[in-house]
Amino acid sequence: MTHKVKGIVLRAIKYGETSIIAKVYTDLFGMQSYLIKGVRKATKSSSSKINYFLPGSILEMEVYHNPLKSLQFLKEFEWAYLYKNLFFDVVKNAIAMYMIEMIAQAINEEENNPELFSFFENTFIQTDTEDINQVANYPLTFTLHLAKYLGFQIHGNYNTKTPYLDLQEGVFTTEKPHHSYILEGSLAEITSLLKNLPGIRAPENLPFNRNIRRELLKYYQQFFSLHLEHMKEIKSYHILQTVLE
Repeated sequence: MTHKVKGIVLRAIKYGETSIIAKVYTDLFGMQSYLIKGVRKATKSSSSKINYFLPGSILEMEVYHNPLKSLQFLKEFEWAYLYKNLFFDVVKNAIAMYMIEMIAQAINEEENNPELFSFFENTFIQTDTEDINQVANYPLTFTLHLAKYLGFQIHGNYNTKTPYLDLQEGVFTTEKPHHSYILEGSLAEITSLLKNLPGIRAPENLPFNRNIRRELLKYYQQFFSLHLEHMKEIKSYHILQTVLE
């Protein structure tokens, strides 16, 4: 029996002489690995098919699914959304690679979560279509929203009574914590504003610059490492820090 699913490709590796195995986050089955046969054959039709499995690709797929197996089989696939800029724009592609690596590292469950999938899909499409000045903030808002979906969102808000953000506890506090995992001042205030946004689009009047983005992203990586034991270093983070203005 086959199923119609939508999926976001996270990575693909070579398998055998002509095939690949793709790690895909799907709307119906959560995180899955699929064997795609014959897409690396030395033919014109096969060489074009491999492009469907670039990281970040959003696909409509017909798949075989056996919940007892870790490797599933993909029967048919086509574009669900064809990017206009994301694969070719250096900044947008760096942002996409960061988000892909965050998803791949933070999520390892096979349970479906349609709301989370929709969040991922919409974020990638907005990254593709939005102005470059706006998407520069997406790594920040995406990371905070992802924490919320995973159940360790930041509680409270920045104000004169609670000016410190304790990243270890995930809460704004009155007293300064006795450890180094804290945000205060403008970084705490901006984080409070970003975490309360209904979507990933940040207001244009926020006081962002290259240094603030870099600092916030560094602390948000710490936040994830504190709350997800299996979280490893995000390699694309360093590339993103270079290209963000």
